Amino acid sequence: MNLWRNQNFDALLFDCDGTLADTMPAHYRAWLTVCEAHGMTFDEDRFYALGGRPTRDIVATLAAEFGVTLNLEEAVIIKEQSFLLQLDSIQPIDPVVDVVNRSRGKIPMAVATGGTREVCTRILEHIGIADAFSALVASEDVVRHKPDPDVFLEAAKRVGARPNHCVVWEDSDLGIEAARRAGMAWVDVRPFHSPTRVSKRL
Repeated sequence: MNLWRNQNFDALLFDCDGTLADTMPAHYRAWLTVCEAHGMTFDEDRFYALGGRPTRDIVATLAAEFGVTLNLEEAVIIKEQSFLLQLDSIQPIDPVVDVVNRSRGKIPMAVATGGTREVCTRILEHIGIADAFSALVASEDVVRHKPDPDVFLEAAKRVGARPNHCVVWEDSDLGIEAARRAGMAWVDVRPFHSPTRVSKRL
């Protein structure tokens, strides 16, 4: 964790999946649906290591590794639809959402995600905080993705904040590296939130 509480910041920037909402187990189950349909495997540890990468990039990587020919866009749609079928079970990550609610109207806030705008918006609406943010930067909005800093730099730009006066809330190594490259402070949520591991129940 970068210490930030005693500093003056222009904006708070939040990752979505695994940071604001406890979505990662549902995402992994959705990935298993796609992988099993194409004879691919996807280790859960690696899934978490790739946190922050867009779905399309991960599909392309796995397909190349397994020598599988598939329709990337169709696979992405199946994966996201499988995730959305589990949306009702998604819960907020309370310590982070509490920060959001306490910061409303006091400091600009944005969401910066490797997910798609549609899915992220559905998640934020489901956990009741969609109206707390003045900007949402999704995978469609930048060319380079985490660990590159572009998504956070774009979010800072959209809320009128200086990058070196922003603090990022994240749950992945790739996301924290992106924050570091953007020159931003960060808070790693993993010390106070551990998602349920799906593979232990399979």
